[in-house]
Amino acid sequence: MKIDLNCDLGEGYGAWQMGDDAAMMSIATSVNIACGFHAGDPDIMHKTVTMAKALGVSIGAHPGFRDLHGFGRRPVPGITAAEIENLVAYQIGALQAVAALAGHEVTHVKAHGALSNVACEDDMTARAVAAAIKAVDPKLIFVVLANSKLVDAGEAAGLAMAHEVFADRAYEDDGNLVSRRKPGAVLHDAREIAQRVVRMVQDGAVVSVTGKIIKMRIDTVCIHGDTPGAVDIARGVRLALEERGATVVPFARR
Repeated sequence: MKIDLNCDLGEGYGAWQMGDDAAMMSIATSVNIACGFHAGDPDIMHKTVTMAKALGVSIGAHPGFRDLHGFGRRPVPGITAAEIENLVAYQIGALQAVAALAGHEVTHVKAHGALSNVACEDDMTARAVAAAIKAVDPKLIFVVLANSKLVDAGEAAGLAMAHEVFADRAYEDDGNLVSRRKPGAVLHDAREIAQRVVRMVQDGAVVSVTGKIIKMRIDTVCIHGDTPGAVDIARGVRLALEERGATVVPFARR
């Protein structure tokens, strides 16, 4: 088995830090870096990219809605496809410029928060995100929630994709993530999460909150850097996978 572990990092802002980026960077093989709209700023972006380069970790843009106060987790009603394309392209370009300054290369794009949640269920949003990625650089890998509208949009745009599952999030019967507004949406038991991820990767499937088995392609497993206990969760997941014979490697290098 070959599997990637990805984490959303660089999500502080100014003097405020979110999560333990250094510890998570030593465990993950790919990281998704906030580009200034939901979190992050040029200095944090550069620091995160530089750290990733030193550790041989692949980097990707993590564009979201312009929503610093809500951490990008609030939908934007009435936003158009053109506006989505513009904000996604803008954020990818920002990270590409900072990466060039640090001597590293952006390999992928993963939508953040509400932008991703909406795109998973809405064709227009999903296609707008994919169109922006293709226009900026068609060689970028599109990280998509397995079995979602993002997959359809990526296929239509002809983009290479990395199909993602979440270690620390519960799933609905339709394969989408349980809303953070619902109890039990975010998982916290490190041992339980590690065992769950091993089963996901071995079986090529996730188990929903009702016990439904949902088959899906799995290229990468996400562990949220802002989840309480994230470092212990990530360390446990990687150790459990390697003990089962899995090779943990960036999807961009497979």
